[in-house]
Amino acid sequence: MPVYLILALAVLAETIGTTALQASQQFTRFGPSVLVVVAYAISFYLLSITLRSMPVGIVYALWSGLGIILIAGIGWVVFGQRLDLPALLGLAMIIGGIAVIHLFSATAPH
Repeated sequence: MPVYLILALAVLAETIGTTALQASQQFTRFGPSVLVVVAYAISFYLLSITLRSMPVGIVYALWSGLGIILIAGIGWVVFGQRLDLPALLGLAMIIGGIAVIHLFSATAPH
């Protein structure tokens, strides 16, 4: 399986876990609380697989950056959390950083 696909699945699992964390209401709801633990376990396992072929700094930058973007979007759409202009600019800079790593870094597989 291509390393970027594994990383994308790790990001997806992390995003599901973080969304469930919000839905768990500080671990007071059983179902979402279990989902948090399972989703993060899957995410970290998949993340560890990507470390076989990519440097930890690049993997973590991509994993956390993409997770931030997805969670911000889910927070806005699902939970009605507002994003002001500085937040949107910051998210745009994260996307720019991810693009630079992917397009120009010799340490990331292409």
